[in-house]
Amino acid sequence: MAAGILERYKKIEEKGRTMNEEVTKEEKKWFGTLLSYAKGSGGRLGASVVLSMLSLLAGLIPYYCVYRILDKYIAADLDKAYVLHFSLIALGAYMVKVICFGLSTGISHYVAFNVLEGLRLKVADVFLKAPLGEVYAHSIGEIKSVIVDKIEDIEPPLAHVVPEGAGHIVLPGVCFAALAVVDIRVAFAALLAFPLGLVFMILTFVISGKNMAKYQEANAHMSSVIVEYVEGIEVIKAFGRAGVSYEKFAGSIRDYRDFVIDWLESTWVTMKLAFAFMPATLLGVVPVSILLVNKGSMTVSEMALSVMLAMSMVISMAKIEVFSNGLRQMQYTVLEIQKFLNIRSLPEPEKERRPDNYSIELKDVHFTYDESQGEVLHGIDLTMKEGSFTALVGPSGGGKSTVAKLIARFWDVSSGSIKIGGIDIKDMKVTALADIVSFVTQDNFLFSRSLMENIRLGNPKATDEEVIAAAKAACCDEFIRKLPDGYDTSAGEAGKRLSGGERQRIAIARMMLKDAPVVILDEATAFTDPENETKLQESIANLTKGKTLLVIAHRLSTIKSADRIVVLNGGRIEAAGSQEELMSSSPLYQRMWQAHIGAKNWAAGN
Repeated sequence: MAAGILERYKKIEEKGRTMNEEVTKEEKKWFGTLLSYAKGSGGRLGASVVLSMLSLLAGLIPYYCVYRILDKYIAADLDKAYVLHFSLIALGAYMVKVICFGLSTGISHYVAFNVLEGLRLKVADVFLKAPLGEVYAHSIGEIKSVIVDKIEDIEPPLAHVVPEGAGHIVLPGVCFAALAVVDIRVAFAALLAFPLGLVFMILTFVISGKNMAKYQEANAHMSSVIVEYVEGIEVIKAFGRAGVSYEKFAGSIRDYRDFVIDWLESTWVTMKLAFAFMPATLLGVVPVSILLVNKGSMTVSEMALSVMLAMSMVISMAKIEVFSNGLRQMQYTVLEIQKFLNIRSLPEPEKERRPDNYSIELKDVHFTYDESQGEVLHGIDLTMKEGSFTALVGPSGGGKSTVAKLIARFWDVSSGSIKIGGIDIKDMKVTALADIVSFVTQDNFLFSRSLMENIRLGNPKATDEEVIAAAKAACCDEFIRKLPDGYDTSAGEAGKRLSGGERQRIAIARMMLKDAPVVILDEATAFTDPENETKLQESIANLTKGKTLLVIAHRLSTIKSADRIVVLNGGRIEAAGSQEELMSSSPLYQRMWQAHIGAKNWAAGN
């Protein structure tokens, strides 16, 4: 079984090895990078560490008080006042221990959740500014795993390991020094098993480290398959592929389980030996103390103090072993997150430039999604005057949607330029371009919020009355008011509570509310029912008067009145002109028109 799993994860291993080889100096400063997202809370984390140390050191004072009382008791010189005095000191020290620990934990959790917030906002911002190609290179499961799971995994180590771990590192040193004051021989006896435990712990880390990168990749793969299965459950049921799809889903979980079990088995012996020997301070302290008491070199009360100090070292060393593993896990997680934080963003100018007009010019535009697949657009030259209505038509795969998305700068052109109002869109801020361009596609995403808020995304400052007016213009008002909670009805996850046509009309209402000077419609009325299509077309026509309008159309009858119709075929402009000009000069457009007219007359059973 192990051989099969290792073979299955061969690529993952190679990828993990590459990641380890390419750890840069910046990545080695991973903890500093992590704290940079703490919003200036680094000083608070330092205070948390100091309070944690004070808490642990205060916990040693009661041991000293017990020693003093025991010493007086053995000497038969104990009185109530003496017991009360040291009991109150022990109680006070314990209260300091509890208060300092509470403050330390509270502060460290505050810092940890600030870091989590900063990381999640930063990753979201990176994806917002990155080309879509960079985003699409990562599966939904992988992105979800990073933003939700991996970043959340940082909280326990950061809130507990860092402050408490620092304290538990200091405590054994203090205990060793105290033991040395009692008797140097007992102090060294406390470390008798430590070197052996340290060797086994290092071996565990070495073995575990070889598999950590593979574990991260395997976990991301499993998350991706799970998300794919859940999101595709409707299609799976519709086509009766539940068995095949479920097997892929279950198989990824079994593979992950088998991989993790084999990994844990590889470190089982060394890990247990490390846990057995490293904190075994009593293994040397007890026999040596007894021997020294028998020789008269140590009193019974000093022996008791030595055992208590040694037991404190046991707790700290055991904690250090657990915390070191958590710290290592946090390091790998931060390095994994850094890969997302280092995703290339669309370059932006230092100074913002805004166009004086909204004409659009594409000049010798070439574009490729992937070098291995070749170019998608081959030297597109296209001009759209301000306030004009331009339609893009052509066979599927001709590059229509690509042209539209390049204008909205979802990607940057491979070569050539796209200008709005004479200004290259690369010289505009991404947010400024987003204010200028409205983009409505066939597949519109709605958030799991009220329909009122989904429409208001077009203009966050809009009043409820303005939102309702936009909804009426987009033929939404009627169906929205029939819903149980009207405009306060939730759209559901990804808008799945609504039909495709309803989602599309909500998206159009959002676009109308935005009222941008450049409007791009990718078959924006494709899912609209015939009853509302005419009214919606009229609303869009009224809205887009005076705006630079680009429409990607499959139903040619909707763009007959366009100022210019551009026929794209194979990534090139094959023809351009009005409806009449193309009908007389473009064989491809003629065939498309005839096919469209024929499709309108088609009926099931004919």
